[in-house]
Formats: sequence, C-alpha cells, structure tokens
Amino acid sequence: MSIENISSNRSSGGWHKQYTHASRTVHCDMRFAIFLPPQASETNKVPVLYWLSGLTCSDENFMQKAGAHRIAAELGIAIVAPDTSPRGENIPDDPDGAYDFGIGAGFYVNATEAPWNRYYHMYDYVVKELPAVIEDHFPVSDIKAISGHSMGGHGALSIALKNSDLYRSVSAFSPIVNPVNVPWGQKALSNYLGEDKNAWREYDSCALIKKADTHLPMLIDQGDADQFLHEQLKPENLLQAAEEVGYPIELRMQEGYDHSYYFISSFIEDHVRFHAKHLK
Repeated sequence: MSIENISSNRSSGGWHKQYTHASRTVHCDMRFAIFLPPQASETNKVPVLYWLSGLTCSDENFMQKAGAHRIAAELGIAIVAPDTSPRGENIPDDPDGAYDFGIGAGFYVNATEAPWNRYYHMYDYVVKELPAVIEDHFPVSDIKAISGHSMGGHGALSIALKNSDLYRSVSAFSPIVNPVNVPWGQKALSNYLGEDKNAWREYDSCALIKKADTHLPMLIDQGDADQFLHEQLKPENLLQAAEEVGYPIELRMQEGYDHSYYFISSFIEDHVRFHAKHLK
C-alpha cells in the first residue's frame, strides 16, 4: 500500500511526519501522524506507542499539544496517532451536526448499521490496517503499546482488553470506561451497532475486563475537576469491575485537573516511561 507524505518537521532530535493513504478498511483517504525518534533506523527498529484521540480531535492534537516527543526521543519509542474517524465528502455525519457522533467521533468500533457500516470500521483500522502500514513503511518493530484520551481512552482500553496478545501495555487519560451506561456511549453505540446491547458490551471496558484472561499493565490518570467525570467517564465503574475479577490497574485521581491537554501534558512523561518499561 502506498502512502503520501504531506508534512515533515524536525522535533526533539527526531521527526514528526504526517501521511495520507487510501484505506481499504474505512473506504476513504485516511491521515495519520508519526513521530520517529533519532534511534530509529533500518538496523534499529523501534517499538511503537499508538495514541487514540478523543471527540472532535484529529491526528494533530496529541502531537502538537501533549509534549511527548522529548521523552519518546530519549527512550527510543515511535508514536503513531491516527485520525478519530473517516473523513470526506461522502462520509455520513451526525444529521444534527453534533460533535459527539459521526465525523471526528468514530468511537473505535466496527459499525454494523447503515449508513455507518460502510465507513466506520475504526476498530479494524486501528488494530489491523494501520499497524500493517506502519510496520511496512517505517523502521519500527511489531512491539507496541496503546494509549488515548477520553473517547480515545475508551478505544485504547477496549482494544487492549480484546487483543492482549498484540500490546505490551495500555494507558489512558480521562477514558470513557463504561460507554453502555453513559450518554456519549449510548448515542454512539446505538447508532453504530443498533439496539442489541450485547453488541455494545463488546466495546465496553467494564464488561471486557471481567472476561480478560491476560492482565496487561494498565495505567489510568483522571482529573478530579474534569467537567465530564460524573456523567460521562465514571472511572469508579472500571475500578469496581477490575476488583471483582482481580485485574490489577493503577488508577490515579489527579487533584484539580480537568479534561484538557494541559492535564495530558502534565503527566504524559509518566505514561511514556510506563510503556517504555514494558516495550523493552
């Protein structure tokens, strides 16, 4: 599969680059960003941290705002950030123009309901197609971890719990951990997957953690001043589910922090170092 470079910037001794490619999974041109640390070469393939962003975001938010390049360069880790949904003139969107569904809000599921089911296969894109593209075109290994924020935190946790053989570790900031029981998740899952809640649970981290047969290292940071904490995020539900089955997770409540990238940039070094321990 061919890819097209659309931007390239020197950063922290490495390179931040954006590419587009024609996706067979979501049937449109997709854009992703990659940070390659200075250690990456054909004779030294580096591990990859995949980052999944939240509602309204693209491949750009994390790369520009999180401040992760310096520590990733120090530790020799590549970072890959895909877009959050298919995009283009033919891509169906929320009919009311809302921010929490449709374009920019793919929720990292494989849609089964029309008209979403032709394009909105972000789960397969993140798990299968994108890593194949990355490993084919860049000096990286197949050793990988996954992380994300908000909707992307939901994506990172649910994908890791369903594919513990593919990832060494998982982390999240302010994740939607129980989408079947919160408004953001109920809207997205009912539209993408229909009304069968058994299908919804296949993407719900609180349900998935109870079925997990492998305990991946898991780190979660949540701000206690997050405006979405009590209605949309509910980290206590994941903590309770994990305790029921003895799944060890580290959930840190951070005093005074909200849902923004100020929060992410304050603790991103902890997360990259956490993953580096497991990517060796």
